Amino acid sequence: MFWLRQLRWKLFLSHFLIIAIGVVILVPTAYFLAGNPFFGATDTPFSANVFGVERPKPETQQEIFQQVFEQALLIAGFAALTAVIVVSLFVARRIVEPLQELTLVSRRLAQGYLQERATIQSDDELAQLSTSINQLAETIEKTEQRRLGLITDISHELRTPLTVIAGYMEGLIDGVIQPEPQIFAMVHHEAVRLKWMTEELQLLSRAEAGQLRVEPRPIDLAPIIEQVAAQFQPQIASQGLSFELRLSPMLPRALADPDRVEQILINLMANAVKYTPANGAIAVFARPLDLMVEVGVADTGIGIPAEHLPHVFERFYRVDKSRARQSGGAGIGLTIARHLVYAHGGEIWAESEGAGTGATFRFTLPLHEPVFR
Repeated sequence: MFWLRQLRWKLFLSHFLIIAIGVVILVPTAYFLAGNPFFGATDTPFSANVFGVERPKPETQQEIFQQVFEQALLIAGFAALTAVIVVSLFVARRIVEPLQELTLVSRRLAQGYLQERATIQSDDELAQLSTSINQLAETIEKTEQRRLGLITDISHELRTPLTVIAGYMEGLIDGVIQPEPQIFAMVHHEAVRLKWMTEELQLLSRAEAGQLRVEPRPIDLAPIIEQVAAQFQPQIASQGLSFELRLSPMLPRALADPDRVEQILINLMANAVKYTPANGAIAVFARPLDLMVEVGVADTGIGIPAEHLPHVFERFYRVDKSRARQSGGAGIGLTIARHLVYAHGGEIWAESEGAGTGATFRFTLPLHEPVFR
């Protein structure tokens, strides 16, 4: 029975067992000391001397009953006390030892030993707690591994533009490179790239700390979507991609922060452009959905395998590390987008049929005036 596996019922049964032992011992002891079921004997051997104290011989049935009951209660009390000690030691061992192990594991995890795991073998709440701690440890370990990978990737990404800027500036100072507009444009491009990366990292830090300010107000989404799409048109054209904008003709107003919505769309569009090969297609759409408005970015890019879908919004997570490094991705854009959507009270998710089938990222925002149908 499943309920017997629960710790609270085990504790209840242990207390019930102690009481039952006392009752079981009390009743037959009373009958035995009384000499007969109706306590009619007057010559019980326990009537003269109890613990060295001389007692008068009982004369009435009431006195016999009282004396026998007191002696039986005393014996049952000692038996129950013994049962209490045995059962308590057993129960305490079954509870305290796992708790001590969990305490030790949590301390080791706090000290940085992320490979530490609990090994409690039972089927009660303590085992569930052990499983939860192990799952938490695995999550922390994976996050730490991604963080270390991020440090390596960020160092690589920062080193590249810094090397370019430093090299051209040294050439200009030494007179080896002639000051030409394209040289300054290249240095400026690398500086902008550095600025973008530092701003993304700062934004992620604020998002993780819950310090992102969102100021929702009634807005029209169509102009914002069209503005973001226009920003990516040169990059879309240079990569030979086709683009389609599908907006519902009766798109209602949303209750959102326009700057934050623009950030969400920029991150989703950048992700689509980054992972869609030449001759691919990208589409942005928006439509009303119950009490929300749904916005999405679809592409025909490399797709997302099923095992990666639940993790694409985790910080530092990248499906294809080699392609992400080549394209300058650090795995934080989707995480920032998720925090911004959640701050609006919406939801965000990814859909893909697998590798090579493209992907669709959708998010919802609350309507300014809910439409009831």
